[in-house]
Amino acid sequence: MRLTVGQAVVRFLAAQHGERDGVRRPLFGGCFGIFGHGNVAGIGQALAEYADAYPGFRYYQARNEQAMVHTAVGYARMHDRLRMLACTTSIGPGATNLVTGAALATVNRLPVLLLPGDVFATRRANPVLQELEDPRSYDVSVNDCLKPVSVFWDRINRPEQLPSALLAAMRVLTDPAATGAVTLALPQDVQAEACDWPEELFAERTWHVPRPLPEPAALRRAADVLRSARRPLIIAGGGAVYSDACAELAAFAEETGIPVAETQAGKGALPWRHPCAVGAVGATGTTAANALARRADAVLGIGTRYSDFTTASHSLFAEPGVRFVNVNVTAFDAAKLGGVMLVADAREALKALRGELSGHRVPDGYRAEAAELAAAWNATVDRAYALGHGPAPAQSEVIGAVNAAAGPRDVVVCAAGSMPGDLHKLWRPAGPRTYHVEYGYSCMGYEIAGGLGVKMADPTREVFVLVGDGSYLMMAQELVTAVAEGVKLVVVLVQNHGFASIGGLSEQVGAQRFGTRYRYRDDSGRLEGGLLPVDLAANAASLGAHVIRATTVAELRDALEQAKAASHTTVVHIETDPLVPAPDSEAWWDVPVAEVSGLEATRQARARYDKERRAQRHHLGA
Repeated sequence: MRLTVGQAVVRFLAAQHGERDGVRRPLFGGCFGIFGHGNVAGIGQALAEYADAYPGFRYYQARNEQAMVHTAVGYARMHDRLRMLACTTSIGPGATNLVTGAALATVNRLPVLLLPGDVFATRRANPVLQELEDPRSYDVSVNDCLKPVSVFWDRINRPEQLPSALLAAMRVLTDPAATGAVTLALPQDVQAEACDWPEELFAERTWHVPRPLPEPAALRRAADVLRSARRPLIIAGGGAVYSDACAELAAFAEETGIPVAETQAGKGALPWRHPCAVGAVGATGTTAANALARRADAVLGIGTRYSDFTTASHSLFAEPGVRFVNVNVTAFDAAKLGGVMLVADAREALKALRGELSGHRVPDGYRAEAAELAAAWNATVDRAYALGHGPAPAQSEVIGAVNAAAGPRDVVVCAAGSMPGDLHKLWRPAGPRTYHVEYGYSCMGYEIAGGLGVKMADPTREVFVLVGDGSYLMMAQELVTAVAEGVKLVVVLVQNHGFASIGGLSEQVGAQRFGTRYRYRDDSGRLEGGLLPVDLAANAASLGAHVIRATTVAELRDALEQAKAASHTTVVHIETDPLVPAPDSEAWWDVPVAEVSGLEATRQARARYDKERRAQRHHLGA
C-alpha cells in the first residue's frame, strides 16, 4: 500500500486498541494539532484526507501547543491511562511549546503521543525557517529539547524507520510502569514522502495492559511488616485510582481497620465519608492524617511517588522504627524510603495482601483514635466553609460553595497556586475520578486545558475548573476550544490580584511578598502602587464564554446553579481575600531561606527554617 508517512501514521493510530480486564477500546480518541510548514503537508494533509474515513480518530483544533498536551493529559488521566490523544505541531516554536506539557505528562506518568514536525532530513534547503543551527552537528533540532522530558523519543529520518518506531511508541504508551510523553519527531520532507507499506501495519492491533502479580516472597515480607505493626497507615496514591483498585482498597481497609490517607493524585480513592478515610497527607494534608503519620510504625504506600509534599520533605514519618511497604507497578517508586518492594499492580497486590492478612485487625483503640481525629478535622472544614469573611470571601468559602454545588460524579480540576493545597485539605470527594488536581508538575495554565480533556473523556460529568487569576493569565485561550467544540465547562475564576501562593511563601521565607502582587509601579520604582485595572471577566467573555460576576458567597452559589443549568461554557468570576489562610496542616515543606540577610524578617525566617529542618530524616530501611 503506497502512502505518505503522514498518511501511514494516521491510519496506524486509528487502528490501535487497548485491552484490560477483557474490555477492549480504541486506544486513541483523536489528534490535536496546530499546523505550520513543518506538518501541514504531512500529518495535516493526512488528517484532512481521512476525516470521514476514521470518525473515531477526530482532529481537534487547539489554540496553544502546550495547552493541547495538557488537554491530552486530562483525557488520559480520566481514562485511567487506557485511552489517549496525539498532538501534532510544526517545527520551531510550535515544537518547543510542547516541552512543558511533555514534562507534565512524564512527571505524572500519563501517556500522550507527540508528533512534532522537524527540519528537512535531506538538508537540501537548510537552513529552513525556524531551524536552530548547531555548529557542532547538523543532526540537532529544537526537538532534541524533548528528549529529557519524554520516556521514548525517536526521529524518523527515513520512511522505512516508521514501523519500528510506531510499535515502540505503542509499547511504551501502554506500559503502566513506563508511560509518559512519547515523541516521534517527523522531518517535514519525510512526512510527505511516499512509501510502499505492508498491509499488516494498518491492521487492527490490540495492546494488552498487564496487571503484574506480586512476587510471593515479597508478599510475605510485606504481610509480616503489616501484621507486626500496631499503628499502620495506608497512603493511597494515583496508582490506586489508575489500576481501578478503589473497591479493593475499601475492602482491605475495612477488614484490617487501617486508616487511609491520600496524596493529591490519590484523593478520592476512598469517599470522604468512609470510616477509614482520614484525608490528605503531608504538607497540604489534614491534621488527622498527619498526626497518624507522625506516630505510624508502618506505612503501606499504594501507587505513590512519595513526593516532598507527601512526606513533608521527609519530616513527617517521625516514629524511629517506622517501616514502609511500597506497592507500585514500577520498581523505581517501590524502592523509595527503603521500603519492602511489592512491585505489582495495585489491585492485585491488595487482593493478595487481604489473603495474607485474613483475620488480622489493628487494635480497637487505634481505630477509635483515627475516627476521632478525622471527625475533628471535618469540623475544622465545616468552619472553613462558613467563615463569613468579608467584604471579599475567603478562598475556603469558595471551595465550600463549589463542593456543595458538585454532584457525586462531578469533577473538580485545578493545578497551581494556593488552590491545590487548599483543595487537598478541604475538598470532600464522593469517590474516584471526581478530584483532578495536577500537582506532580503543578503547572500554571493547566486548569482550563486539563478540564477540557476531562470533559472530553466523560461528557456525562459536570466539570468545575477552579483557576486563580495568575494561572488564568498564563493560559486561558482553550476557552475558545471549549466553545468551538461545544464542550461545556464551569470555570470558577478566582481573582486575588496576584500570586497568592507564592506571596504566602515569600512571606514565610522573609522576602516580604516581593514581586507577587499585580500593581502599578509607584513613584519609588517599586511594584507597590494601586491595583491594575484588569477585567478578567471581560476577557473571558471576549473568548466566547458566558460570564457571571459574583461578589459574595451567596451570589456564587446562585451563579454555580445557573452555570450547571447552562448548556455552554460558563465562567463565574469572584474576588477573594488572599490573606485569609486555610486551616493549618501542621506539616512542613522544605523551601530554603537565605542564610544571611540585612532584613530582620529574613533572619527570623532562617531561624525557623533551621529549627524545622532538624526534623528531616533519612529512611533507609532495615
